[in-house]
Amino acid sequence: MPRLPALFLAFLCVLSVPIPAAEPDRQPVPPVAWKNGPPTDERYFPIAVWLQDPKNAARYQAAGINLYVGLWSGPTAGQLAELQKAGVSVICSQNRAALELRDSPVIIGWMHGDEPDNAQSRGDGQGYGPPILPETIVGDYQRIRLTDPTRPVLLNLGQGVAWDNYIGRGVRRNHPEDYVEYARGCDIASFDIYPVVHDNAEVAGRLEFVSTGVRRLVQWTQGVKPVWSCIECTHIGNPQSKATPSQVRSEVWMALIQGARGLVYFVHQFKPAFREAALFDDPEMLAGVTTINRQIRELAPVLNRPSLPDGATVRSASGDTGIAWMLKRKGDTLHLLTVNLRNVPDRGTFVLRGLKGASEIEVLDEARHLTAKEGGFTDDYKPYEVHLYRVRSGG
Repeated sequence: MPRLPALFLAFLCVLSVPIPAAEPDRQPVPPVAWKNGPPTDERYFPIAVWLQDPKNAARYQAAGINLYVGLWSGPTAGQLAELQKAGVSVICSQNRAALELRDSPVIIGWMHGDEPDNAQSRGDGQGYGPPILPETIVGDYQRIRLTDPTRPVLLNLGQGVAWDNYIGRGVRRNHPEDYVEYARGCDIASFDIYPVVHDNAEVAGRLEFVSTGVRRLVQWTQGVKPVWSCIECTHIGNPQSKATPSQVRSEVWMALIQGARGLVYFVHQFKPAFREAALFDDPEMLAGVTTINRQIRELAPVLNRPSLPDGATVRSASGDTGIAWMLKRKGDTLHLLTVNLRNVPDRGTFVLRGLKGASEIEVLDEARHLTAKEGGFTDDYKPYEVHLYRVRSGG
């Protein structure tokens, strides 16, 4: 994600034809016990903002943010003190200043430069050169790990993660095979996608591309490294378009259901006027993001449990795999987390294996209940609608 308006097009994320949403086939990556890395407590789920001023850390923490990714001209001792006071951690560049401050418990990870898979600016109006080679990223990763093996290394990738024909990759356009190699150069793989504000008709407004990108990155990392997804919540560079809180919620749950193990909100706005922390200028969106984050924190012990890929069958009335889902068990409670991946209404038919007789199903945050008979029930979906179900399984 670039830091200046002039580079806006370099970080807008676009995706290719969606990969069908089949039964979940990946378990969540268990937390690695990095000595100085992220917490491994089951109640922790990384919810970050990108490149923000630590002076706002307390406000972000109140909105459910527990992590910063990137620090402008940092880290500095003052920035880390601000974050520590607010109870917010950071993943930052491993520069000379960072190494001098490496004993700080606030730093829980290191990061590469942003979007090395995109064509790289030559500077001073000289156009763009090729992307940074994957082998260079792997070499940098090995150097970062050699300097400090106690923290994970995050790599944030760009549009080509999901859109093979993205022109911004320059000479590596239509070379998705690069990403398997890039993934070798990190411990956490991330990418950013913003379909609502995108100006390409193939992508604009098509929220399902969020899940496509996550699924591809999970596949390219072979399911053994955490995948994080960046989420839009401002105009960014499109004065005419901006995601609604409902669309943000849909994107978030598409990402989580398809395997994302962390979120990074992009809260900058470049047009119609530059605002670094534009989320705070939008009370409706701030309230929406806060509510989403609160629910994720409440469900963190569930999200951090293994998935049950054989625990349910799901069929959509549209005849394709338009409803993505994930099933989790904690104790005697099952959580079936679902989202409609299409911009059309749908109806889902679900069977939870092992449920006998009639079972009451709570639909979270919707003040309604359903009844499953012998584990089976149906429910209707509006376009891109999320339904989160909770049911006592009896053991």
